Amino acid sequence: MDWRNQPNPFRFYENTPVIELPLLKEDPQAEYPDLYRRNHNRQQAVSLDTIAGFLELSLGLSAWKAAGQSRWSLRINPSSGNLHPTEAYLILPQLSAVPGGIYHYNALAHALEQRAEISAQTWRQLEQYLGCRGFLVGISSIFWRESWKYGERAFRYCNHDAGHALAAISISANLFGWKVTGLNGLSDNSLQTILGFSSTPYEDLEGEHPDLLCFVHPGNQPVVPRSLPHSIIEALAKLKFAGTPNKLSPKAVNWEIIYQTADLTRKPTTVDRQYDYGDPTRIHSTAPHLKAAAIIRQRRSATDFDRNGLITREQFFNILDSTLPRNGCPPFDADIMEASTHFLIFVHHVKGLPPGLYFFCRDDQALDPIKRLTRSNLIWQQVESRFPLYLLEEGDCRHQAMMVSCHQDIAGSGVFSLGMIARFKASIADEPFRYRHLFWETGMIGQVLYLAAEAHGVRGTGIGCFFDDEVHGILGLKDNQYQSLYHFTIGRPLEDPRLTTYPAYHHLNNR
Repeated sequence: MDWRNQPNPFRFYENTPVIELPLLKEDPQAEYPDLYRRNHNRQQAVSLDTIAGFLELSLGLSAWKAAGQSRWSLRINPSSGNLHPTEAYLILPQLSAVPGGIYHYNALAHALEQRAEISAQTWRQLEQYLGCRGFLVGISSIFWRESWKYGERAFRYCNHDAGHALAAISISANLFGWKVTGLNGLSDNSLQTILGFSSTPYEDLEGEHPDLLCFVHPGNQPVVPRSLPHSIIEALAKLKFAGTPNKLSPKAVNWEIIYQTADLTRKPTTVDRQYDYGDPTRIHSTAPHLKAAAIIRQRRSATDFDRNGLITREQFFNILDSTLPRNGCPPFDADIMEASTHFLIFVHHVKGLPPGLYFFCRDDQALDPIKRLTRSNLIWQQVESRFPLYLLEEGDCRHQAMMVSCHQDIAGSGVFSLGMIARFKASIADEPFRYRHLFWETGMIGQVLYLAAEAHGVRGTGIGCFFDDEVHGILGLKDNQYQSLYHFTIGRPLEDPRLTTYPAYHHLNNR
């Protein structure tokens, strides 16, 4: 590891007007189940205070950790290796004391950096087209932040992190009575123009790759366009962008395959899509009555598990149920893509369930096609009626779970681990940009699993290193019709007593 060349985890723009954001004086009163329900969260007006709270609970800092002389920050949205390649931008209307414009969110300072000002006329056109008042959030990726440590795997990890961030944004918005809708018809070229990347003097290899743009709007008005007209894009393209981005490293290293893959998976303009996720019955509706914001703030990635830890069958089912996509239920109703990902689960210590291999099918229509592709001696025994969990075979699978996750002990020492198996070949055959979207979906699932684990008194961690051929061999998959894209493990965490924790924004003593 070239520690002297490690990228700065925070981007900021020099020579721009900065708007310091207030920290929440009181968290939303919503309980954990309200993260995924809309009717219990009161719609709040769009203001500097509510936008600040929304950012604090989605993309802000959650804590600082220290060990000896080393000190590092943690964030609400998880990131592979805590490297944080994801950046966020807001396109805001005129607010009290805040001009309408395009802003970069500086998570370290909890502040907005104004990059361009938008005229009142352009905002009127935007609101008229989108049908209601709201604001836009864009996210992007800096590949170098991840490739510094992970090399060519960084492209996948950056897209996982984009999914983590999208889920965090959608869930936080819901606490303020808002809904997040992805503008899934926009091209990457349009997004790059809108956010000013084309006219920004980035250092070599430290530029930002456009990911997506979302409209944040009242939760009771879910039907909005999923693109922007050419006239508005043209108006935004004429804006003058201010600010010089900070240099992240003394010297970035060019992993060419990352940028080649990014070019091959750039999204063109497409037809707007609205997806129907159905409304699977919640047969396991009981959940801990904990404050939603507290769960969001306490999310951490586990580093070690108690091998004797366990959860109940009910807790296990609740965690899985939270990952099912449903109409009108965040975060998956952001309308980025159809549900494509399912779980191969290694159950180790769930009270009321025998250890073994299980399969959780997040789309009923996919069950029979998957069964036809897998080996014939899997039993596919449904664990409970109306719940898409199936026992494949019984037996201790701790060693197997560790083996397929690059021999990492944490995959076998928890209460269960899983591999996310996505419909792959058909998804990307005609639309190569869906390669990125599949990783976004798995990242969104990961964020839901993180929060669900915390709510049930355990802890999760994403695993980006795994042997996909071995995973496919367990199921008997012969080709890439389905592909393992992300692993995850959950268990009773063992805390490291050497670490000291500090509050998220203790360094902002003057606020």
